[in-house]
Amino acid sequence: MSKESKPQSQPAMMWTTRLRNGWQKNLPIEKLLPDKQPAYVASWIYMFGVATLAALAVIIVSGVVLAFEGPSWYHASKIGHFINSIHFWSVQLFFVFMVIHLWGKFWMAAWRGKRTLTWITGVVAFLASIGTAFTGYLVQTNFDSQWISYEAKDGFNSVGIGAWFNVTNLGQMLLLHVAFLPLVLGVITVLHVLMVRAKGVVPPIDAFKNELGEK
Repeated sequence: MSKESKPQSQPAMMWTTRLRNGWQKNLPIEKLLPDKQPAYVASWIYMFGVATLAALAVIIVSGVVLAFEGPSWYHASKIGHFINSIHFWSVQLFFVFMVIHLWGKFWMAAWRGKRTLTWITGVVAFLASIGTAFTGYLVQTNFDSQWISYEAKDGFNSVGIGAWFNVTNLGQMLLLHVAFLPLVLGVITVLHVLMVRAKGVVPPIDAFKNELGEK
């Protein structure tokens, strides 16, 4: 066969093209921004996921304000006390909503219909939020944070991780609280929401069994 008659090989598809095609296949705009939801989504148990996201948004906004103003502001200023209280109580609501959301989805068997990874990302987000909240307690720069840090120091030293996770190091805990852990939590949360959009919210156990491939 002459060189001219050899079939031309197809050029390799760029990674951006593969990413775009995969996104359009698994998460089209109709799923990403739906204009209708199934009737069962009106049940009260489905509201706690959105409530968790709303509380997280308040945490982020108030946390950014606290980070810019600093401890001397939110310890001495009345408006600083107010913003600090908003940040604190939004964290409490965040955990209340998230725990109810997690337990509700556990008893609903939310991993059905090939949603296992969606469930796992929710659990990982909960674990990451615990670490974020813990480091937040340690950077309050008051008596509470001092007492918590020195009590926690003994616990971490007893399991052999106190050498690199020094809870009495304010700089390290501050960077973990305002930079690293929120980034981890934010990425996992976005991934979790995208998975929910791609697979849809899990229906009640007795609904749409044929759709989920159950018998």
